Parts: sequence; C-alpha cells; structure tokens
Amino acid sequence: MQLSVRDAAQLLHVSEKTVYRWIHKEDLPHHRVNEQYRFNRVELLQWATENRRKVAADIFQEPENGNGTPLKLSDAILNGGIFYRLSGNDKKSVLEAVVETMPLPHEVDREFLLHVMLAREELGSTGIGDGIAIPHARNPIVLHVKKPSVSLCFLEKPIDFQALDGKPVSILFTLLSPSVRVHLNLLAKLSYALRDEKLLALLKAPGSSEEILAEIRRIEDALPQPQATRAEGALSE
Repeated sequence: MQLSVRDAAQLLHVSEKTVYRWIHKEDLPHHRVNEQYRFNRVELLQWATENRRKVAADIFQEPENGNGTPLKLSDAILNGGIFYRLSGNDKKSVLEAVVETMPLPHEVDREFLLHVMLAREELGSTGIGDGIAIPHARNPIVLHVKKPSVSLCFLEKPIDFQALDGKPVSILFTLLSPSVRVHLNLLAKLSYALRDEKLLALLKAPGSSEEILAEIRRIEDALPQPQATRAEGALSE
C-alpha cells in the first residue's frame, strides 16, 4: 500500500510539515499519484536508517519468528554469524568475501546473492556513515530464505563505500529476510541499536562476538513497547 503524508509522518514520528520539508530538501523518497504525495514503507524505513532518523515505536511490533516468539535482532545475528578480518580492496571484492563467508542454505545461489547486492549498491550506497554499511537485496523475497539472518562482518582494512558521510567502511551488517515485513522489522531494530553509543564503541574496538551479542540483547530489552492495538490499515505495506 502507498502511504499518505499523514501515514509517513506517523511512521517517521514527525509532523506533516517536516515530511514536506524533507521531500524538498532531503530527498525523502516519494511518488506522485493523482497530484498527491505517496510513499512506500520499505523505502521510507531504508531512508530513515541511512539518515539516522528515528521511527515510531509501532514499527517494533512486527512478525513472530515462525515458532510463536517475537523476532529478535540477536537471534538473526546468531543465524548469520559474526566474522572478523574479512579481506577486500574495494566494495565488490568485500561483498564477494561477505557472500562467500555467510552461512547460507544450500539452495541459495551465492553468485545471484552477490549480483542482487551489487545491484542494490548501484541505486545508492548502503553505507550509513560512521564506518558502517548495511548491504542487502533490494527485494528480500527473491532469495527464498526460510529464516532471517544478519551477518556482522569486520573488514581487515576500511574501504571506500561511497557512504553518506564520505568515511570508509569497516563494519558490515548484511541482512537476509524471508519477507518484506521481516526485512522492515530487522532494519528498524538494527537502526535503533546503532544509535546506542556503547554498542558503537564496542563495534569499533571491535569486541568479541559474546560482548556484541550481550550489548544487543541489552538494547532489545529496552526497546519501546508499542500500544497493544493500532490502526492496521494506515501503516500496512
């Protein structure tokens, strides 16, 4: 579903006036339909992540993990793994190393995954600043994975990722999701976690996998609790 200006303002936790200002001055992704502004929820959340903007707490009330338990970022990182000292001299060679290292189901074509990740980078860098990038497929469902994963990779040396702040990247969170809704949920929780100064300091050290997971669990425990009910239609996909 295409969101209205009001819906976008609620999702981004700002006024409608701010949404209009961001359209004209900060390249907020939008579409024109019958002379009205309309927005795609995935595009808005990716923009908010890349620009370090807050989102409404409702975004955290998202799908379960297939077994009746809430989806957790820490569980997705356990699925994807934490890896150190990955080599590469440029964006392409680094992403090749990431795809080769990630634990993937045998049915996932690694060459195709690399292709869709590079295609996403052609649309604009997933480098969000502060030495961090979040490479992912533009359309998460094309990979047919059954469970969400986030692979955290630390590079042997920083590389130019054409990030928004111009700084080289040395930390990559690579998302794989079985659906758009799960992708949105992981992206929102990762964006929220990356505003935590203690976690950022640990990532830059970098700390051990145990330390990093412990910090992420601490952050998850403090996540905003959304209202028990909400207007399902307004912010649905």
